[in-house]
Amino acid sequence: MKILTILGARPQFIKAGTISRKFLEVDGIEEVIIHTGQHYDANMSDIFFDEMKIPKPDHFLGIGGKSHGAMTGQMIEKIEEVVLKEKPDWIMVYGDTNSTLAGAIVASKLHIKLAHIEAGLRSFNMKMPEEVNRILTDRVSNILFCPTDSAIGNLQSEGYEKLGCKIVKSGDVMQDGAIFYKDLAQKPNLILDDNFILSTIHRAENTDDIEKLANIISALNEITKIKQVVVPLHPRTRNLISQNNLKPEFKIIDPIGYLEMVWLIKNSDLIMTDSGGLQKEAFFFHKPCITLREETEWIELTSNKFNVLVGSDKERLLAAYKNFDFNENFNINLYGNGAASDCIIKELLSYE
Repeated sequence: MKILTILGARPQFIKAGTISRKFLEVDGIEEVIIHTGQHYDANMSDIFFDEMKIPKPDHFLGIGGKSHGAMTGQMIEKIEEVVLKEKPDWIMVYGDTNSTLAGAIVASKLHIKLAHIEAGLRSFNMKMPEEVNRILTDRVSNILFCPTDSAIGNLQSEGYEKLGCKIVKSGDVMQDGAIFYKDLAQKPNLILDDNFILSTIHRAENTDDIEKLANIISALNEITKIKQVVVPLHPRTRNLISQNNLKPEFKIIDPIGYLEMVWLIKNSDLIMTDSGGLQKEAFFFHKPCITLREETEWIELTSNKFNVLVGSDKERLLAAYKNFDFNENFNINLYGNGAASDCIIKELLSYE
């Protein structure tokens, strides 16, 4: 069985690495990896793949830094060329990027079986490009690997049980990865307080709306007077802060590698983020999470009170920090407890 995996961003490589390592242990499976180049990441050198114990890509397409249409169109063209050459039995895609959608379109046009990891997730916000990508990818997939019961419920409510695809609750490969990387975490070269909060701000809905960005910064400034707030910040967001004369008083650091990020998550007291992945990683490492968005795909975290949504509202954020009664019992199986990769491989091998 030849499986062609399509990836475009660092988080996808980290997720895929979990399954790729398992593929190497199974006789009869060959994996070919395409890196579309959707997100340029200076941290993704050969050292990154060695440290993360992830197979290096077999094909690099170098398509990034373009509009959604131009990027996706060029990806479809280049992926198709590789697929016609490699002749895989399966195409595997992850999540909800333009690379995910491009791979799904190629698979459907060339009648190659498609497996979607992280299927069934919904934010119900159609202004998010990711929401459109994941819905369209789900629709043409042969196997939909769902990380949660709520993801399965979304597909059922949309009628997927009548569409001839297979819906599988696999658990979440991110938890597999968190378990694997926990002992590989690296302390960043930073001077930090013994107790600190880790925060990230990167979504365009927060960074491109200066009022929202100012509200978040103002709230974090208040909180850092009580407990140190550490924020890895992309240069683009730093420039927006500087251009608009916003004055952060918390600790800003440069973007860091994943293993250093794992260390920060493990050693923090609380997570504040607008990232989807970091909400789950907070849970994996038994940390409460305040999410700077109005919706989340990971509703099991909010319904179980491991996570609370505050949007960009300063008062809601401060109130959540001071008063929210977080659930401290993390001994609940929401994401498969690290067995997602085994489930996915079993299903691929047995698919008829």
